Amino acid sequence: MRSILGVVLATLSLLALVSAQGGVPLRTHSISMPYIDDELQNRWFDFAGDAIINTNRHIRLTSNRQSQQGYLWSRLPLTASNFEIEFEFKVGGQTGHLYGDGFAMWLTKDRLAPGPVFGSKDNFNGLGIFFDTYDNERGHRHTFPYISAMLGDGFKSYDNDKDGRTTEFAGCAANFRSKSFPTKAKLTYYKNNYIQLDVMWRDEDEWDQCFKTFDIQLPEQIYLGFTAHTGEVTDNHDIIGVTTKTLVPKAKEAAASPKNEKSKSSSGGGFFSFLFKLIAAAALVGVLFVAYRMYDNNNRMKNF
Repeated sequence: MRSILGVVLATLSLLALVSAQGGVPLRTHSISMPYIDDELQNRWFDFAGDAIINTNRHIRLTSNRQSQQGYLWSRLPLTASNFEIEFEFKVGGQTGHLYGDGFAMWLTKDRLAPGPVFGSKDNFNGLGIFFDTYDNERGHRHTFPYISAMLGDGFKSYDNDKDGRTTEFAGCAANFRSKSFPTKAKLTYYKNNYIQLDVMWRDEDEWDQCFKTFDIQLPEQIYLGFTAHTGEVTDNHDIIGVTTKTLVPKAKEAAASPKNEKSKSSSGGGFFSFLFKLIAAAALVGVLFVAYRMYDNNNRMKNF
């Protein structure tokens, strides 16, 4: 009985720890300095194209030179239903008003497939998030740099000339280029619930919500990737680090209006849900403890 109680208590402690930390880290989809081992490889990621590894600073997808393409792709697919991917990046290097073209984050069925969409293939199947620094169309109502998201089905094409405007499902203007502090992005995905992107670009430790979209379904077995390219205009596109973790499932949220009411109800619902789980766990521990004491007392009376 004591061993069973110990296992239950250990399990509850682990669940409480996971809830407090917000998830379980995934080494297979995380990368940090020095990026490579003694054999100049990484166990979980592949580098290709013009990517350069500086073990003390960054993974440079493209240097400040024309006609470059660089890639960073996970070797294993991401199978978690709910996850968070936070990464630090840096874009800059070219002075003046002409620079580009930007980089992309991918969660797609294919990997290591070079092409015209920020260094990766067109007609992709999965999610592409584009950190675009060059305005090709010159007719947008928003400013650049601009972050846009597209869900590809394997047939839909990204229109470079229009900066993906016709296939974008969400986006935001964010001047993330040439900052003196770390710039970061954080993608949160809950299957059958919502997908959200937050970006740190105004100031250090200040997150802005770029978008939160409901009922976006990603394919199964998707690879995590980062790619960049330069054409006639150039920039350094660096990935500093990537941290991925699985998330505990949460109650399904519904899109609400106005936006303020949605954010308040979401945060309140999450708090009370977590509080209810803690109370339920404490009650379960109490019941098991009482049962154990009754069992122990009965054994003592029999021995007596």
